[in-house]
Amino acid sequence: MTLKPWKLSLLAALSVYGSSAVAQNVQSAQKAIELERYGQARADLLRQPQSVEANYELGRLYQFRDMPDSAAYYFNKGANDPKSALSMVAAGRAALAQGKTAEAEAHFDEAVKKTKSKDADVLTKIAQAYAESDEKNITKALTYVEAAHKANKEKDSPALMVARGDIYLKTAEGGGNASGSYSRALLADPNNVQAYYRQGQLNVRARNYNEARTAFEKAISLDPNYAPAYRDLAETYYYAGQYKLALETFQKYIDRAERTPQTNATYAAFLFLTKEYPKTIEEARKVLAVDPNNVAMNRLVAYSLYEDKKNDEAIAAMQKYMSLVPANKLIADDYVYLGKMQAAAGKYDEGIASIKKGIEMDPQKAGDLQNDLAQAYLTKKDYPMAVATYRTKIANQIKANGSAELTDQIRLANAYEYNKQYQQADSLYAGVLTARPEYAAGYLMRARVNSNLDPNSTEGKAKPYYEKFLEMMKANPEDAARYKNEVLTANKYLGYYYFQKGDKATSLPYWQAALALDPNDNQAKTAVNSISGTKTARK
Repeated sequence: MTLKPWKLSLLAALSVYGSSAVAQNVQSAQKAIELERYGQARADLLRQPQSVEANYELGRLYQFRDMPDSAAYYFNKGANDPKSALSMVAAGRAALAQGKTAEAEAHFDEAVKKTKSKDADVLTKIAQAYAESDEKNITKALTYVEAAHKANKEKDSPALMVARGDIYLKTAEGGGNASGSYSRALLADPNNVQAYYRQGQLNVRARNYNEARTAFEKAISLDPNYAPAYRDLAETYYYAGQYKLALETFQKYIDRAERTPQTNATYAAFLFLTKEYPKTIEEARKVLAVDPNNVAMNRLVAYSLYEDKKNDEAIAAMQKYMSLVPANKLIADDYVYLGKMQAAAGKYDEGIASIKKGIEMDPQKAGDLQNDLAQAYLTKKDYPMAVATYRTKIANQIKANGSAELTDQIRLANAYEYNKQYQQADSLYAGVLTARPEYAAGYLMRARVNSNLDPNSTEGKAKPYYEKFLEMMKANPEDAARYKNEVLTANKYLGYYYFQKGDKATSLPYWQAALALDPNDNQAKTAVNSISGTKTARK
């Protein structure tokens, strides 16, 4: 079973086929699986006497763990009572787990026939079977949903409505119906944690991050130990760019989740996303200590070592990783990271060739990967090719969307600067500021290129941009502290410009401001002393 971003979790099912002790143990295991505590659930189920219910839940457990053959094995073990409708459902799930759709339908229909279409619980279990499978055709699944609803006297059951929503999520355009289903589940049970959780996942899918956060927080308020909600809330913060909150929340997930190598692997991957590279390496190596050939963790260690500026170690780790994976299983990012490592090691042409190979492997990511290719050219100091690469990327953006991303315009302008094409760079920076006049760094960029267009500062080409930058810094003291060095440079430029024009009265405050920022700046000391008539003391 391939787990989706809106991964299906289990619903507590009524058990009427065994003793109350068995039912209680099965429900305990169901809750553990819902919380993704698979080891605990398996132990709970194996400790009790074998029953249709226990084998049924073991089948679901293995289906959630992406082990369809094991899932089918346990479902089939549960299908050993010809008088039990649940056994027929189990047989259907065994077939569905292995992609045998027609056979599954036959078993499900037999279960419906046994109950004369009047058992809402059995029909709901069949709907859940489709919801928790990889079956994409939802037509047949919805007939069971309708039958279950009818058997329940047209009343909305939370379990059925959640299953209905999950079924609709199998289609690209099913979001509206899914949302409506989860809302109906909550009308039936305002405290249904799973329905809130699903709403959060659906809102993440739709990029409605505020609504997603609200839904996840509601699920957590109802069940503070609902680990999956913490994980998905952390991912929501990540997508919203709130990395600190993302990490804090993910740690809460780790504190509540079952500690397994897979949990550590998930944590390592999340740390990588939030650019915590040393911690990523630490967590990934915990997994590798148990499973040294874990492909994902070997890849993550190699990537993280490169990002942590440990290129020699990164190359060695990359070689180990690539030795574990058949060439036809390597992904585009593998070649891109290999190329970046090679370029950083001075093997520019090899690095460029590797990155190009990655781009060829995944044309859909070509736009993003061209940044890495351009950076490799910049590292090689092949500035014309860096310019050409960014120009190609921007041309493709304009062709596809009618406009170019501002960040890519800035990257191209930087490449122009390296190539000493200052006029072209200034034109691009001007366009960026037209779109975002509040972008303080943009005025610095224009000041920088105009200083190069006027190296002796005789024309004062950079003057209006440094003046605008200082004006913005006065209005934003926090930004001024962050841009301290740039504020220093701006004051010194303006001080020098007015000094050489003979306007010492206007020049002096700029030099004084520069000296206040850096009392050890010799140029500022000399200028202040010269203008004020004070001689510099000789030592």
